[in-house]
This record gives sequence, C-alpha cells and structure tokens, in this order.
Amino acid sequence: MTSSKPSRRPSRSPARSALLAALAAGAVLLSGCSAADSGHGRSGGAAQEDVRRAPGGKPAPARTAPGAAGSADGAAQGEEDGRRTAAPPVDHLSTFALDVDTASWGYARRTLADGKLPDPGAVRPEEFVNSFRQDYRQPDGDGFSVTVDGARTESAGWSLMRVGLATRAGLGQERRPPAALTFVVDISGSMAEPGRLDLVRTSLDLMTDRLRGDDSVAVVAFSGKAETRLPMTRLDGNRDQVHRVVDRLRPTDSTNVEAGVVRGYDVAVEGRRAGATNRVVLLSDALANTGATSADALLERIDGARREHGITLFGVGVGSVYNDAFMERLVDKGDGHTVYVSDAEEARRVFCDELPTQVELRARDAKAQVSFDPRNVERFRLIGYDNRRVADDAFRDDSVDGGEVGPGHTVTALYAVRLRPGASGHVATATVRWLDPEGRAPHEESGRVEAAALTGGSWDQAAPRFQVTAAAAYLASSLRERDGGWEAVPGAVGLGRLTEITSRLADRTEDPEVRQLSQAVRQANRLLG
Repeated sequence: MTSSKPSRRPSRSPARSALLAALAAGAVLLSGCSAADSGHGRSGGAAQEDVRRAPGGKPAPARTAPGAAGSADGAAQGEEDGRRTAAPPVDHLSTFALDVDTASWGYARRTLADGKLPDPGAVRPEEFVNSFRQDYRQPDGDGFSVTVDGARTESAGWSLMRVGLATRAGLGQERRPPAALTFVVDISGSMAEPGRLDLVRTSLDLMTDRLRGDDSVAVVAFSGKAETRLPMTRLDGNRDQVHRVVDRLRPTDSTNVEAGVVRGYDVAVEGRRAGATNRVVLLSDALANTGATSADALLERIDGARREHGITLFGVGVGSVYNDAFMERLVDKGDGHTVYVSDAEEARRVFCDELPTQVELRARDAKAQVSFDPRNVERFRLIGYDNRRVADDAFRDDSVDGGEVGPGHTVTALYAVRLRPGASGHVATATVRWLDPEGRAPHEESGRVEAAALTGGSWDQAAPRFQVTAAAAYLASSLRERDGGWEAVPGAVGLGRLTEITSRLADRTEDPEVRQLSQAVRQANRLLG
C-alpha cells in the first residue's frame, strides 16, 4: 500500500469587491428559523455499515504516546491532495481535523455563474462535498454517528469510500444557550452601492427585533480603522439603542481587517458571558489593503482568545473577488468555519438555517482517523482536507487542535481506494475522537466497511446522496486539475457526462442545492470546452 505527503496549495491573488453578505447578519438566529435539519437517516444504496455506538460516544482510550503510531517522521500521511514530487512512504493511516467550511464551493459557484473559472488553488474538494445535505443516521447522544460506505468507479481497481459523520439536531431557538455575538462589519467604500450597506442596516434592525431578550450583541465597524459602535449589550430593554447604532452605519474608505479583528476580539473578551456561546462573526471580502495584510499577524490574537476564553470565529466571505485563503486561515485558528454568500437567498440560508446551529456545540477539537487494512488495500487517497492533516500519532493528543462541530451537522470525507486483486473482508475502520464542549472529556466512535461495499455497484447507480458526494468531488477535481498541478481523482468522468448525471440527480432529489450543482457543472463544461 502506498501513500504520499501533502503539499501546500498555491496562494490566491486578492482583489477588491463588495460586501453583499451583510444582509445575512440581519437574519441571524431569527425566531422563525430552523436550528437544524433533523431529517438525517441511515444512508442507503451500495453501503455496508458496521457501527459500534453508545449514547454520547464511548469513553476514549488512554492517550497514545507520541511516536507510538503513524509515520516515522510524524507527518500526516495518505495520498493527500494529488500533488506528488517524491516516492511516498508506506503507511495505512489517514488522520485529519474535521472541517465544516463551505466557502470554497460558494465562491466557485459564484465565479462560474459570472462566466469565469475559479483559481485552481481556491478549489477545496472537501468544501464542495460538505456543502450538500446527507442522509446519515443521527446519534442517540451528543456525540457522532459514523457511516462508512462506498461504490466502484470506472477506473479499474479503484473505488470511492465515503466516511460520514453526523451530530444530533439542536435544542431549538427557545431552548438553546444564550448567545453573545460580536459582529465585525466591513464598511469600506465598496459598501456604498445601493443594495449593500442599506441592506445591512435593514437586516441588523430585523435581527435586533427577533433575537431573544437574553441574547447580547456588539457591533464593530471597520474600514481604514476600527471603531466600537456598540459594546456587548443585552437586548432586553435595549433594542432601541441597538437600532440607533445600526441606523448610523455608513461606508467610508479602505479595508483594515487587522484593526477590525483586533478590536472585535477586544470587545468580545470584555463582554464575554459565562454560560453563553461567545462568538465573533466577521463579514468581509478579506481583501486587506491597510494595516497587517497577512493573516499571520492576527493568528496569535485569535488563538489566544479561543484558548483562554472559548471565543470562536465565524467567517462570512463576500464579493465577486474574495481573499479565500486569508479568511480560511483566520477561521481555522479561531476554531470556527467559513461560508460564502453571494445573494439574499444564500444569506437567509446561512444565517437562518446554519448560524443558529453554531450557538450550541456538540464537539470540540474533533479529529478523524481512518485505518486501512493493508491485506486488502493497495493504495488510498483522501480527496481534499489538504490543510487539515494531523500527524497520525497526534490523533489522541488532545492538545492538538481539531475542528468544532455544532448540532445537526454532517461531515464527509471521500477517499479513492485501490483494492488488491481478490480483496475480501475488512477494508477500513474510521474513528472520530472529540472532546465534550463543557467538561472536555474525550470520546470516540467507530465504523467499518467491507470490500463488498466498495465493489458491489457503480457510483452512478448508488444512493442519490452518495452520487451527489461523488459528483461534487469530481467537479472540484476538474476545476483544479486543469493547471496540471494536481492529479485527477481516480475514476473521474468528463464534465459532459457529469452534466447528465447531476441533471438527473437534481430531478430525482428535488433539492435546490443539487440543482445548483447541476448548473455549476454545466457552466464549467461550457467554459472548459
């Protein structure tokens, strides 16, 4: 069995754009919003699943000493992002931090709709895959369920293996913990156009009226400098004051993200509430042009607030040109996740359906490790997660950062797996490890898959949600392999055929997001000829 080390993705070139996503801020935690999708069931189709579970997950085994498992040099292994420059070492483990970001897919879809191809370096396959609803079984307790299934590809000997993780739905708007949200809003010059900052004001006014009385909000506005427009304020009895602050927001000049983030965290720390979910929400195109223009200067501040005060970061990317790399680095360090918003409907979905699930928390520092059986597996490759890799021997080291996951979330990791001739029986075991949000006690849950699940049927005849997962990964492969720097995902089909498959899936699922996938594939096919 062979594998290879990851390489860094090329950097993205920044440019300037507008901030439409501020509409989304007004829809945060509306009382009429659904806190989570409770419709996840067991995945069907070409799946074999053997999941061992207990309510809330099993207590984790004792921490493994460094060097006791994994590769000799301690680096994360597995065929990482398809970029290889040297002979890979032999390894049978693949370890990564969980990631629920979706910004790469949203930005790529916006770019394709504008008649352009996204920068290959901005295409992250795991964010394409994780942008679509799955049908994994939800766990009985506060931990994860683990589903592992698969299907054949059209490339001889290669199969796709899907590792699916799901958390239980949330408590709902009335039963969730109170929120202490610090909104850090970009009011640079691009916000002057109609339909942008005016929508911010309208949306924040709506948010003020709909949040619970025991929730708190703060507002920091930034352009060339940052200013606290509203310190952390309990909404009960203070809504009129919040409305006055919102109504005075006006666009100014340049973009100093450093000033906004630093001031935002200062306000969040000062206004931190015990027993509440404390979060900074950054709304920006992340195109820093004054102050510190590198994410490096801000990482220490963000990491310190996370470790000392439990304050996490939610990033909302906007604009026709958006510095995805900058925003992602900030949010990864802040133990949160990123989304990209391009229109009012996406804003409603993100801040009505998704952000409320983040007010609760199901798991901290969550990591996954997949152990492949070398008797049956010749080669494997994790598709995406290029910058979320964790050293194999750090899987049970709880001082190593993982991902933060809220209720009602699903996380999917897709592997290309080449089985040995005549393979039968056990192929892989996937284990997820996480810490309780409050007591930080570690727990683990595992699932396994047999060879028959990976060889029994073709991916395009599998269960619809498996097909959507594969199609999203194949689209990402087509978009980023075109510069010759990445190797195509094994079994990838041409965009013409992928257009037919996704069109059929859109009709079958009647899912608007799958329809968007079908449209994006069609646009990519047209642009790539």
